[in-house]
Amino acid sequence: MVLACAASLGACGDDGGSAADTTMDPSMDHDAMSVNMGDASATPAAEAGGELVSGTFELLDTRPPGLDDVSGSADLARTDAGTTVTVQLEGLRPGDPYIAHVHFGACSEALGHYQFEVGGEQQPPNEVHLAFEADAEGSGFMSAENDRTVGDDAQSVVVHPKDLMDNKIACADLG
Repeated sequence: MVLACAASLGACGDDGGSAADTTMDPSMDHDAMSVNMGDASATPAAEAGGELVSGTFELLDTRPPGLDDVSGSADLARTDAGTTVTVQLEGLRPGDPYIAHVHFGACSEALGHYQFEVGGEQQPPNEVHLAFEADAEGSGFMSAENDRTVGDDAQSVVVHPKDLMDNKIACADLG
């Protein structure tokens, strides 16, 4: 459920993903159809065990018009089995697709996507992405799992509209 971004300061590419399962929607622009972008029925990070870090989403100046009431939280669990990330948001545009992803550093640093192998693939499994669609009330929820454990430099989660990758809505510092 999240996408590929350049490793540079905050530049994001466009991929897209399915909201309800671990495979990409074939109608979306992506060449790897089995990329894990989340699973809404997966165990949430807060229940995964291991080391849990959490944060509250704060609005960013780059958010598109009409998304001034977005709020929510992000949880990241580091376990022996890998990493689980869960996002919960409210105030989104109903029915719109969104992407969230783990970033290097804090929100104030505006660093790029966290990568297990820096300079490698800009998609899962080298990055942790979450793709989801807001429900009829404007709420969004997704959990994504990766069999690798992120390091301590994975410190934030960013969310943005799927079709407006440079228009980041909010960021949550983890910890």
